[in-house]
Amino acid sequence: MNKVLIAGGAGFIGSHTADLLMEKGIKVRILDNLTSGHRSNLPDEHPLMEFVEGDIRDADTVKEVMKGITHVVHLAAQVSVVASLEDPEFSAQQNIIGFLNVLDAAKNEGVKKMVYASSAAIYGEPHSLPLTEDVPMKQLSPYGLEKKFNEDYADLYYRLYDFNSVGMRFFNVYGPRQDPKSPYAGVIALFMDRIKDKQPFVVNGDGEHTRDFIYVRDVARTNVAALELTYHGAVNVATGKKTSLLDLIDVLSDVSGNDAEFTHGEPREGDIVHSLADPSRMNNELKVVAETELKEGLGKLLDSVS
Repeated sequence: MNKVLIAGGAGFIGSHTADLLMEKGIKVRILDNLTSGHRSNLPDEHPLMEFVEGDIRDADTVKEVMKGITHVVHLAAQVSVVASLEDPEFSAQQNIIGFLNVLDAAKNEGVKKMVYASSAAIYGEPHSLPLTEDVPMKQLSPYGLEKKFNEDYADLYYRLYDFNSVGMRFFNVYGPRQDPKSPYAGVIALFMDRIKDKQPFVVNGDGEHTRDFIYVRDVARTNVAALELTYHGAVNVATGKKTSLLDLIDVLSDVSGNDAEFTHGEPREGDIVHSLADPSRMNNELKVVAETELKEGLGKLLDSVS
């Protein structure tokens, strides 16, 4: 790896991936339009980093920043299920047209490997748990469908052009730099923000919903491993451990030292009750096991916002 383009590199997962690559002495070029990413997530200056403000929907911009790149991490996207339901056309422009611009430019430039963000949303309502990568899928939102299109395009480019890529099916990622002020923030960022400030909050439903939470540094490690190995396909990026929302609140209260003040609201329409991944492919093919336990990761998150 001589130089890695990270599309969406000023975002939550992207900036941690950039950090890890630069720690390994690898040059990175960041492309981000800063609509959801933040320039402050990255160093002001770094000898291994170049920052370009631009949009993946602009094919000319993507072609230009792809020059001289050997590997790509594509994380730029419209990342909200809710937003995709509210404005499916805008979401598709970002997540299908933008994705295709990056994929095609990478193939044309002779990039050796592309790692890109897929999502657990690709599965829809689970038929059985834990979820393996080859279970039947029926997406429940435009966002989930867009991620399925991404994987289909990537597979087509592999069969047509022998272009190697890995779709990272991220489950519930948490950690520093996740913006709790965003209307689409992850539940951990929202709950942490409220408990830290001793503010009441609402839990949708009975709190027995379960999720597979993975710390962002472990996700960055998985992204880098996927760049370095020859594996092609799709991989669950998760821990294989389930945590209910009530259990999550208990751990957040423990690490913050504050009692959680919450009420129960109506279940959120379309919300999946249980989600849990089988991370065997991540563990065996990419040789990565999530190292950060939930309490440790939440402690690091709290330290970053205190």
